[in-house]
Amino acid sequence: MAEKDTSLPWPVLRQFLGKDLLGRGKAARSRRTEEIEPRTSTADRVARSVCPYCAVGCGQKIFVKDDKVVQIEGDPDSPVNRGRLCPKGSASKNLVTSELRETRVRYRRPYGTEWEDLDLDTAMEMVVDRVLKTRRETWQEFDDKGHRVRRTMGIASLGGATLDNEENYLIKKLFTAMGAVQIENQARI
Repeated sequence: MAEKDTSLPWPVLRQFLGKDLLGRGKAARSRRTEEIEPRTSTADRVARSVCPYCAVGCGQKIFVKDDKVVQIEGDPDSPVNRGRLCPKGSASKNLVTSELRETRVRYRRPYGTEWEDLDLDTAMEMVVDRVLKTRRETWQEFDDKGHRVRRTMGIASLGGATLDNEENYLIKKLFTAMGAVQIENQARI
């Protein structure tokens, strides 16, 4: 009898009549198991990313089919996690595919009690207006001793731990160009 023959109904028969005497290989596999294929094998493409949760920065492989995320796994090429993910990282597919995920810009006016939806362009214009207003109102050309400082103390940046070097470089350049001096990143591990 061939080792991959699953026509015998009971695994124990396949085990004793085949070459898999310990029952750890083909003898233990059912017909249904033979027909199953991994979710990752049908993906159109694979994108690499960084886990969004903690400061470790584990690498992830995101499997996409028909422009939808079908699976997220640890990236074995990542020197940080070598393909392994913690329970939160392993469940990050739900973060991007959950029907409870907000995909709209939500805004609650000062002293308001209700949320309203804004289009992205409106929300971006509001951010720009507030940044420019804050910079204008808190700009310092000279300090108390008369030294030229050209800065604003009203804007600061605290970067997240999952930002890579390139993103941190761009954030530093942007905030420095705006005159901010309090620019920090929490990636200290």
